[in-house]
Amino acid sequence: MTGFTLDDLEKIIDSRVHASASASYTKSLLDAGPARAAKKLGEEAVETVIAAVEGDVEALTRESADLLYHLLVVLHQRGISLADVCAELEHRTGRSGHAEKAARQADPATAEE
Repeated sequence: MTGFTLDDLEKIIDSRVHASASASYTKSLLDAGPARAAKKLGEEAVETVIAAVEGDVEALTRESADLLYHLLVVLHQRGISLADVCAELEHRTGRSGHAEKAARQADPATAEE
């Protein structure tokens, strides 16, 4: 078992803000802006889904790592911390997923389109 956490990854991404784009893929993504990072996040999401459907455990593991990394980059660009996301997840654990989704759909400000 590894001791590496998503908090560790978030700190690494935060530290790359001061790196050179020529030496850091993370910095190049940060410099390219949220649209580029979000596009990469979408690509990784699709690749993760494909690996899951195909049942390729090794590919699913690799693609999941890519997906989490790109998600944290997008969150960083929008000023959202991993702690913010975890707080939202914690808030949701008090009720069933069906009840939580129904509550979001009942509130026009948070309803999915």
